[in-house]
Amino acid sequence: MMYVLQQLVNAVQLGSIYALIALGYSMVYGVLFMVNFAHGDVFMVGAFVAFFAATLLKLPFVPTLLLSMLGTAFLGMTIERVAYRPLRTAPKLSVVITAWGVGLFLEYITLASLGPWRRTLPPLLPEQVYEIQEVRISALQLIIIGVSIGLMVLLDFVVERTQEGMAMRAIAYDRFAVPLMGVPVNRIISLTFAIGSGLAAAGGTLFSTAYPIIEPMMGMMIGWKAFIAAVVGGIGSIRGAVVGAFLLGLIEIGTGAIFPSRLRDLISFVVVWIILMIKPTGFFGVARRQKV
Repeated sequence: MMYVLQQLVNAVQLGSIYALIALGYSMVYGVLFMVNFAHGDVFMVGAFVAFFAATLLKLPFVPTLLLSMLGTAFLGMTIERVAYRPLRTAPKLSVVITAWGVGLFLEYITLASLGPWRRTLPPLLPEQVYEIQEVRISALQLIIIGVSIGLMVLLDFVVERTQEGMAMRAIAYDRFAVPLMGVPVNRIISLTFAIGSGLAAAGGTLFSTAYPIIEPMMGMMIGWKAFIAAVVGGIGSIRGAVVGAFLLGLIEIGTGAIFPSRLRDLISFVVVWIILMIKPTGFFGVARRQKV
């Protein structure tokens, strides 16, 4: 039982990081009905911003986190303005190819400018470990889980209780009618990208703190896993993205604890595939009807 509880703590830690990234996928899809495949690389950029803030500027954890979120939020707004806004009326395939291109651009511009070497984030959080009934919980895990949950609660408040959140939900419901009601669609969509990218940067900072290896291709697999978590939860649903992320974290840690580590991703993806076969729209997703 103690071993199970220990793995549960690890699963919550990993799921918290996945949730911050998956929220960006769900927010953008909910507003524009597009998948921002460059989002995993935005996560990578956030990790690098945190690295340089901690090493060059010698900032502690909280300013490093905030600087990473602000810088990457600006990057997300720039991507939306330059790459996606001109393609809003273009075929879906054009948007998908553009999203892939933006992701590859971020990967290889980072690779070309910083090199392929792996970097390690300096320790920003206390290394104290608490032991409760033989279950070891580090201060790092508590802070990661606490910061992640705090950001999720803040996002839920913004979406549900503010005018900007109401505008996001209105655009998701009918993007073509809301301009007639005076909603500044372009500004709200830019804000959506900024919030999603800032959450991805928070995930990148927390991930590089817990697993301190940063390199230009780190966002590829993490981005795919977060996207899968968003789909399992029901892409377009904020709470669904959180549930899907925690479920994926639980599956990954659980399979890694039972089976050899080389089979972890294989078994995790098979379980996710079975879930989607049973419920294709995800746990909180709704099948959308389209009038032809």
